[in-house]
Amino acid sequence: APLLSLATRLLGSRADAEDAVQDAFVSAWRRLPEFRGDAAFSTWMYRIVTNRCLNVLRARRPTQDLAAIPEPAAPEHAASPVRAAEGTAAVEALSVALTGLTPEQRACWVLRELHGLSYGEIAEVVRISEQSVRGRIFRARRYLTEAMGAWR
Repeated sequence: APLLSLATRLLGSRADAEDAVQDAFVSAWRRLPEFRGDAAFSTWMYRIVTNRCLNVLRARRPTQDLAAIPEPAAPEHAASPVRAAEGTAAVEALSVALTGLTPEQRACWVLRELHGLSYGEIAEVVRISEQSVRGRIFRARRYLTEAMGAWR
């Protein structure tokens, strides 16, 4: 489920995410002899899924909705329709804001903020330096802070 969640958040479409994860598993199966254990198997799978999603994102038109699927409302929101509506609106605003990130910034931000990977793990997944990961996450956070200013 973490790989499907990652793909859904990166691609914004459950159907596209399912296709990407399925393609990633087929690719992993074919490339299994190449797996040398330099990184954890889970990191290797994150890398394959992330790369597949980045390829899909790069092939899309920038105007296409790349928003993340809204998460279910937290239990405390269930008691108040107003709070539930505010939460839904905030998630929708974040989904729209995420479309302003480059695919690479989005991947790094999602892996860090939504999946809790360390900078080192993200560097392994995306195959860039840890410093580059930090830069992409910094720029993503700065952009999202500005875009989400009304929700502070």
